[in-house]
Amino acid sequence: MKDIAIYGFGGFGREVACVIEAINEIEPEWNLVGYFDDGHQVGECNRYGRVIGGLKELNVYDKPLNVVIAIANSEVIRKIVSSVTNEFVTFPNIIAPNVLFFDKESFKIGRGNIVTFGGRMSCGTALGNFNVCNGCVSFGHDVSIGDYNVLQPEVRISGETEVGDSNFFGVRSVVLQGLKIGNNTRIGACSVVMRNTKDGFLYLGNPAKRIDVE
Repeated sequence: MKDIAIYGFGGFGREVACVIEAINEIEPEWNLVGYFDDGHQVGECNRYGRVIGGLKELNVYDKPLNVVIAIANSEVIRKIVSSVTNEFVTFPNIIAPNVLFFDKESFKIGRGNIVTFGGRMSCGTALGNFNVCNGCVSFGHDVSIGDYNVLQPEVRISGETEVGDSNFFGVRSVVLQGLKIGNNTRIGACSVVMRNTKDGFLYLGNPAKRIDVE
């Protein structure tokens, strides 16, 4: 079994531990050695493991270690990734065993992604790096997802949609067929995007409208 640690001791960290346990129930693959989190004391425990350090401790870890970043914030994930200098650390993809792939041979994926329970991946789908797909996220055919995107539970991305980097999709938000979501866009919960978005804005409602926030 390969050693793995979870970066992030919060609720999502516990959920990712559940995914790791489910993977191991099918075929033992991961040995969870604990959590890294700069906001918690070393030795603090939950039912899945204990905090063994923060970024400083991770960067001096002296043997091979897989790390999954269980934080649903694009900026924080990017900052952690850029701050990890330890050559022993690698970032695996963690995919729940019940994720449905229409055609796994046509599915492309980078590194550091999390796809939790109930995901649905149609044919020709591509995931970049360090994306979070948190619970029953669905991608239609020929969907392309960039890097550092956070998709909350029950997000639906329709076919032939192109998503850039560092976007946030709220719970049960929907993007309709063939659209382009650029970078640093926020989609509110239960919103339905019917047109291409502009970078850096918040979209809310059905149909989703751009909200200018000062």
